[in-house]
Amino acid sequence: MNLTISGHHLDVTPALREYVLTKLDRVTRHFDQVVDVNVLLTIDNQKEKDRRQKAEVTLHVKGRDIFVEHCHEDLYAAIDQLMDKLDRQVCRHKDRMQDHHHESAKRQVAAPL
Repeated sequence: MNLTISGHHLDVTPALREYVLTKLDRVTRHFDQVVDVNVLLTIDNQKEKDRRQKAEVTLHVKGRDIFVEHCHEDLYAAIDQLMDKLDRQVCRHKDRMQDHHHESAKRQVAAPL
């Protein structure tokens, strides 16, 4: 898994990097076929203070790219809620990728009674 954490108008401190890594562990625990992860942490110079800090993740898995973003007044809260969204999307993608075909009744071995 390739991981890129970058900041826009922000220095990515070791504490922020470690926080993002611990939150990403939850996602990779559910789905281990992650190829590439790009995390972008941004501080915008908007007038409204409550939506100033933004976190974005682009997750490349086999067959699809998953993009999630979230804005909040606190960067750590934005990362928390971002990872919640990402976790839901990864679980939904995993459910879709599972094989839902069942073996036919003729091919099944009868269980002894």
